[in-house]
Amino acid sequence: MAQRIRQEMERLGYDKILTDSSGSITGVLGNGPYHIFFDSHMDTVQVTDESAWTYPPFGAEIHNGRLYGRGASDMKGALAASVYAGALMKENGSLEGKTVYICCSAIEEDYDGEGTWRAITENRLKPDVAVICEPTHLKISLGQRGRSVFLIHTKGVSAHGAAPEKGVNAIYKMAEIIERVRALSDRLMSREGWHGSIAASRIESTAVSVNAVPDSCTLYLDRRTTVEENEEYLAGEMDELIKGTDASWEVYEVEGTSYMGAAVRLHSLLPAWELPGEHPLALAAEKCFREVLGREPETCRWDFSTNGVTTAGRLGIPTLGFGAGIEKMAHQTDEYCPVEDLIKACEFYSRLPQYL
Repeated sequence: MAQRIRQEMERLGYDKILTDSSGSITGVLGNGPYHIFFDSHMDTVQVTDESAWTYPPFGAEIHNGRLYGRGASDMKGALAASVYAGALMKENGSLEGKTVYICCSAIEEDYDGEGTWRAITENRLKPDVAVICEPTHLKISLGQRGRSVFLIHTKGVSAHGAAPEKGVNAIYKMAEIIERVRALSDRLMSREGWHGSIAASRIESTAVSVNAVPDSCTLYLDRRTTVEENEEYLAGEMDELIKGTDASWEVYEVEGTSYMGAAVRLHSLLPAWELPGEHPLALAAEKCFREVLGREPETCRWDFSTNGVTTAGRLGIPTLGFGAGIEKMAHQTDEYCPVEDLIKACEFYSRLPQYL
């Protein structure tokens, strides 16, 4: 896919095409002093239920004005819109005084933000602003919730299942903590407005056999956060969950390899971020929206994680989101994107630099 994107950028006359150790492809247009960074990820989640799809998940078929297929909304559709928007910028004057980066990033689904981080840092890019092209159904996203994954560990003493009183069951020790997690979830969900959440997403145990008392247990927690819930806040929260027990906790570390062969490691503590509505980037997006779509813009904030955790969270680049596609279609069977959304998103991207 990266080769196909490079080929198309070459055909469209991009000035430069860059890559990095994650395998992301970044096209460069213009050479002005103001730098604008557009990001779309090219990887998708797998299809495990192909027979359940109405149309082939890799067929990219159009029916009744909808483009169907894995990645139509999340997010090959918007990626294509951004690539062609770059070509349009060469024609409509958007590149005057601007340098535009069209980044097609790798490994987003498993390593949020890591491909974007390498595209920016390894290529020594200095974006003034960033646009994340994740699906918004043509709304302007002014932020997103953060995403963290924590592990809680309990230790026990193994014993034969026929004599459990001779051991200490690590699962039973985890039971009290699970109830605390449930209570915390209820408190978070009862808050007004934009709020965090927590979910116990997986539990594992070890024992010498299925006939033995487990000597360890690990609970996985998916924690979605607001801007106020920073690293220090979350550490205190985790300490409270295990208070009075001999359990321990840690941040989940995900390790793997990019298709380029580079080692990848993600520390799963990804911050929330927000862009003030009065920021010049937000105001420019609103003006562009009115011109392109002919109506007043709607704003939103993503509940899920995006590569904005790198642009806004790690690098402090003013960031907003705008994309074709429908958020709820991400990772779903019969995923689709309205074709008209793709056309409008492409026009929006191509003209946004004129307002900055």
